[in-house]
Amino acid sequence: MSESSANPENICKMAVCIYPGVTMLDFQGPVELLCCLSVGNKKKYGHLNPTMPIVKAEFLSHSMESIRPDAGPDILPSKTYEEAMGDTSFDIIMIPGGSAGSYSQVDPSLIEFLKRQGPNAKYILTICTGSWILAGSGLLNGKRATTNKAAFKRIVEDTKDMNIEWVPKARWVVNDDKKIWTSSGVTAGQDLACAFLDHLVGKELADVLKNILELSGKEADDDEFAGIHGLV
Repeated sequence: MSESSANPENICKMAVCIYPGVTMLDFQGPVELLCCLSVGNKKKYGHLNPTMPIVKAEFLSHSMESIRPDAGPDILPSKTYEEAMGDTSFDIIMIPGGSAGSYSQVDPSLIEFLKRQGPNAKYILTICTGSWILAGSGLLNGKRATTNKAAFKRIVEDTKDMNIEWVPKARWVVNDDKKIWTSSGVTAGQDLACAFLDHLVGKELADVLKNILELSGKEADDDEFAGIHGLV
């Protein structure tokens, strides 16, 4: 992502899609890592990558009321999906999973937001059953993806008419065009975020930021849980 006169600070806007029953750990780790691409860290480490973007995250939901996740305290959104519908400046869309992880269970405004804004975004990241939500938008049709391994068979069955190549053994999956990244369950989102950060800013800078958080990521095929859940 290069700087331009229209975006001199190289701001990278990220929409984090939340909803009642969302799993906080799905997105908290990835948001923490990606938001290490901050103004302060650019001053310290920008020499490692002069085109380093500054990631600014917004929490979107179906209303401005606080969201009760599947565990932990309530979360306050910063904007509704309806309000964000016409905003074409989101570079990254992140979709975590949760107890209401099916596209048929979330508010329709989330699916409509994905349909309208997904094609404009540079990257789409899903964690856990977030890929099940993304499937409902049609944006996974003809794509490779993975998802939560405990729910894998149910999700494959539910989406059998959608032409999605679900990968049973994968900690995370990225398609050839590097636009859509999907991860396995919950903590796999941090592995996906590590790999995505490598892609976004290069391994040298990404390793510096990961080391600040004392975080290391698994490789794409390092998925012990596929065997545990009888998928391979």
